[in-house]
Amino acid sequence: QSTWGHFFQMADSVSGHKRTADEAGHDGAPLAKKPYHPPPNVHVLKATNQTRGCQTIIRDRETRRDDFIFFADRLIRLLIEEALNYLPAEETTVVTPTGMPYSGVMWPSKVCGVSILRAGESMEIGLRAVLRDCRIGKILIQRDEATAEPKLFYSKLPADIHSRKVMLLDPMLATGGSSKMAIEVLVAAGVDPRNILFVNVVACPEGIECITSAFPEVTIITAEIDERLNDVKYILPGLGDFGDRYFGSP
Repeated sequence: QSTWGHFFQMADSVSGHKRTADEAGHDGAPLAKKPYHPPPNVHVLKATNQTRGCQTIIRDRETRRDDFIFFADRLIRLLIEEALNYLPAEETTVVTPTGMPYSGVMWPSKVCGVSILRAGESMEIGLRAVLRDCRIGKILIQRDEATAEPKLFYSKLPADIHSRKVMLLDPMLATGGSSKMAIEVLVAAGVDPRNILFVNVVACPEGIECITSAFPEVTIITAEIDERLNDVKYILPGLGDFGDRYFGSP
């Protein structure tokens, strides 16, 4: 039986993970306690016992990889559903099987996803679970060892991406350097920054500032905003390397 198999049978009793100064992370410094108020274009998934429970499991260093994948997928799907609320919808009327009209809405059909490799690929399952025929592009950005700056290595985007709403996928928003470059790639391909939704599982103030200062029109949807970065640019309290924990160490 899974280590966490019994966890969600008692979801209503989850009280959340209490952090202390002893859980500071790699640099050993106490976590900052200052309240952070994100800009208006940053939206945080509403915290419930279910979302906090998923976060608790994927953040626990003792969690097995199969459990990490299961609960990360669950949280990502909730996050994608939330992100869809920030896409425009058109009023429409349909006729029900009883012959009566029903006034509802239709989502835009021209939506695509773009994952920032490799961790961003983990979010494609959640996107396709919600938008079955969604086209997905990919961007690979890695740090240049000579300059320590992000460098574009690969980009494959839908030919008509300039006319689409784009959901940019990367589970972790840390320094924001790679994410900022990915947005620059999209803009160079003709995407209006107002049509970009950047979706991530965990963000931090430094990364948010990097993106919003460069692209204030981009909408960010995140599941949680953590305290800060440490000296080696890991998010605190964070969850480690998302890609390694999801796909396995390279």
